[in-house]
Amino acid sequence: MNNHNSTAAGSQAPAWSPPEPGLDARDPRALAFAAAHPVRPIPATGPVDTTPIAGTPAPGLEALWGAVVPETRTRGNDIHLPISLAFAARLCDAHPEADRELVLVAVLLHDTGWAHVDESRIISEGFSGDWRTAAIRYEHEAEGCKVARRVLPPLEYSGPFIDRVCEIIDGHDTRHVAYSLEDALVRDADRLWRFDQAGIALASSWFGMDPATYTDRLAGEIIPELITQAAVEMGTTDLSRSTALLQTKVIR
Repeated sequence: MNNHNSTAAGSQAPAWSPPEPGLDARDPRALAFAAAHPVRPIPATGPVDTTPIAGTPAPGLEALWGAVVPETRTRGNDIHLPISLAFAARLCDAHPEADRELVLVAVLLHDTGWAHVDESRIISEGFSGDWRTAAIRYEHEAEGCKVARRVLPPLEYSGPFIDRVCEIIDGHDTRHVAYSLEDALVRDADRLWRFDQAGIALASSWFGMDPATYTDRLAGEIIPELITQAAVEMGTTDLSRSTALLQTKVIR
């Protein structure tokens, strides 16, 4: 199929189903978080860095990285997780009131569960149709919590801390409201990696889209989902750089 036909097919694909808060929005944790942060996107309380993410890799957590190397070898996690972690560190700089360690550990581990589900179903179910509600997404969240409960105790993380990590992992894709600021920062970091050129290259192929169609979706459907103003600024700036580099105005 030539590029023109491929792009046309991608542009006619149905829009991604929007997130539906449902019963989760009435959870006391969601209500408390919404009451504490009535302005959306949530304004930053610290500096917002919108320079290319490659310039600020997230330092530390070497022991935790070492514990999950096998889990990074599935579904591009060895690209997705480090880039998401770098964005998470920037979001924590923008929100120094958040528990930085909780955010960074949760981001590093949030998608490790993909390594423990049926790999043949990851793309066919997790990135097609109504992918937000695909059963395999619930499965990877549950498996990610198992990974966290396996690797964190030997590294001397406390039980209550591990419980908080798992509360964020369990629902990071399938629960469409945040329960805390830390939960919100993890969600935003998990989305921000998509705006980097590496994220566009990987994720557009997962969804069967050309880069122009995929970046149009990011602008129209993912930017509005970002919870913090810092993430909106980072995502918008990064997307502008990426689309210019990839020439999506003409290669479509």
